[in-house]
Amino acid sequence: MVDKQVKYWVILIAFFGAIVIGCSPKENQKLRPNILLIVSEDNSSDLGCYGNDLVYTPNLDRLSQNGVKFLNAYTTYAVCSPSRSSIFTGLYPHQNGQLGWATHYYGLYSGVKVLPNYLKQSGYRTGILGKIHVNPAERFDFDFEALPGSNFQKESLKDYALKAKEFVNQSEDPYFLMVNFPDAHLPFQNEVEGLPTQKVDRDKIKNTLPFVGVNNERLLDETEAYYNCMNRLDESIGMLLDSLGDLSNTCIIYLSDHGAQFSRGKLTNYEGGLKVPFIISYPEVIKESGSSRDELISVIDILPTVLDLTETKGDFNLPGRSLMDLFSNNVEKDSWRSYLGADGEGASPVFYYPRRSIRGQRYKLIQNIDVGRGDFPAYTAYANPAFGSGATVEEIAASGEKVRKAYDTWRNPPEYELYDLQNDPWEFENLADQPELAEVMDSMKEALNNWRVETQDPFLSEDKLIRFTMEMDSVNTLYPDHSYRKVEGFEWDYLEYLKD
Repeated sequence: MVDKQVKYWVILIAFFGAIVIGCSPKENQKLRPNILLIVSEDNSSDLGCYGNDLVYTPNLDRLSQNGVKFLNAYTTYAVCSPSRSSIFTGLYPHQNGQLGWATHYYGLYSGVKVLPNYLKQSGYRTGILGKIHVNPAERFDFDFEALPGSNFQKESLKDYALKAKEFVNQSEDPYFLMVNFPDAHLPFQNEVEGLPTQKVDRDKIKNTLPFVGVNNERLLDETEAYYNCMNRLDESIGMLLDSLGDLSNTCIIYLSDHGAQFSRGKLTNYEGGLKVPFIISYPEVIKESGSSRDELISVIDILPTVLDLTETKGDFNLPGRSLMDLFSNNVEKDSWRSYLGADGEGASPVFYYPRRSIRGQRYKLIQNIDVGRGDFPAYTAYANPAFGSGATVEEIAASGEKVRKAYDTWRNPPEYELYDLQNDPWEFENLADQPELAEVMDSMKEALNNWRVETQDPFLSEDKLIRFTMEMDSVNTLYPDHSYRKVEGFEWDYLEYLKD
């Protein structure tokens, strides 16, 4: 009897051993999730799931129902190239070097790794659709690239779904795929090639976006076109998800690169520029479907999340954290960050205006570092009648006192702006000079300085700030209207002296 039992266990162990031994590394890899990162352009949280009932966004609403939406998600800089550089590197722009638009030759410091570089070592295949928009392009060794360019005309959007399916079907190995859609970047179009099929009802639009403040029929028309961009974005994402079919064991992350391109939005450090929609759906692991979270998160958290999900090992020394920590029973909510910072230089010499900002649970502080440069250049650009989605000088003057005062602050900002986001979520009343908030000001200044020191902000060095300012101003003088973009071999000197 004993001999039979021994024989039985020997056979059983041998059987299961054969199964384990027979599993190839590739088969083990299949247990790790696929990652689908969807990034839209220039839109705020104007989705049904975020409470906007004027748009029609059933696909993103469904993604939210199957996942978690974040109510306090932010980019690092309200311009596309710097924001995307933080997605790719997990670093703030002042850490990685991408201080302005890639099309204006700004780029990463030498030696900075980007997302596909990391995933090579963990056996993931990587793909990207749409623009990278970060320099140097040769550093991005994606296995699959398609539909390069910005496509601001929003043409052939079905091709994003077709190319995504082509990439996914190439192999059964786990993948990372980033899909960059062009909506809702300017120009706003009410319809392109029959999309969106579901239009917004113009008669129901009574106000522009909440951070704009200026209301008139012209801007309501602009808002209509922007909302139709949002509808078209949602239909594009619907085509993408339908084309991929089975998305089990797939972590889907959706966000916008920064806020909408209206006055006090893109190119600013106001909430309208920095705050973004952010949804993560991974039902197999994240058991909080349909919920909302109010922790302060940032695009710097995307790379740590991807590295965590893909089990990519290493001492990466990144300022962000994996979002998966928030869904672990071993992590207390109070241990998450209390403050979140953001950059701002202006994206090009024409728009140069150095600033930093930080927000806590309630208050937000903006420091305009080099006060006295004259009008804030983004204000001047948006107020130009040729800038369709901007509020003109005449339209601002016709608005109420509260709105006019906020625009005056934006136009000629003081060194510090302090906002109570609990009572003033879109920052219309600067409280920096209020005596009763002196302690709040001191604590926010301390938090801002601590963040800048911890992240080695080069502008803490007066010499570097002066040198960078001189470089921006001299290029702007020598090559007005961005004409340096036509200069063959043009390079920025800051890529050497700021990184030291």
